[in-house]
Amino acid sequence: MSEMVKYFWTKATADGTRIGLTTEGQDELGTIKFAKLPAVGDQVKKGDNLLNVEADKAVSDIPSPVTGKVTAVNPALADSFDALNGSDADAAWFVDVQEY
Repeated sequence: MSEMVKYFWTKATADGTRIGLTTEGQDELGTIKFAKLPAVGDQVKKGDNLLNVEADKAVSDIPSPVTGKVTAVNPALADSFDALNGSDADAAWFVDVQEY
């Protein structure tokens, strides 16, 4: 896979996998101004585009590390993208995916 892998982390959740932005990803991209996220219920496929982020230094497509259905989108991202720009890596998550 591409170098984008270092930009995100995955963590097991009760119903699947949570996908978030690493500190290294934040540093590489700069301040994130916009993210086009999938919606709850969307199907995602490993290797296909999961989301698109627009930041100070780059516009990047981030591939999905898993195949499944989106079960949650970070509600903190509905109003702003501050959660992706902060120092709390656990808060910098995009979506939860139930794998199949």
